[in-house]
Amino acid sequence: MGRFLAVNEHPVERAVRLVLGGGLIGLAAIGWLGAWAYIGVVPLLTGALGSCPLYSLLGISTCPVRQSTTH
Repeated sequence: MGRFLAVNEHPVERAVRLVLGGGLIGLAAIGWLGAWAYIGVVPLLTGALGSCPLYSLLGISTCPVRQSTTH
């Protein structure tokens, strides 16, 4: 499970996800977009955690720091 939630997002990507997620939720809350915009919770959470489960499943990492495979 630790590998599944390993940090795998670049800091800039994390910021974009936070802004995008917050923006979608905000627009849904004020009624500009429909309830579907609450899907913004997904990028908001992945940006806050710094870990994208889909990236983990596909073995992708945009994080500039290489993580050691040895413990």
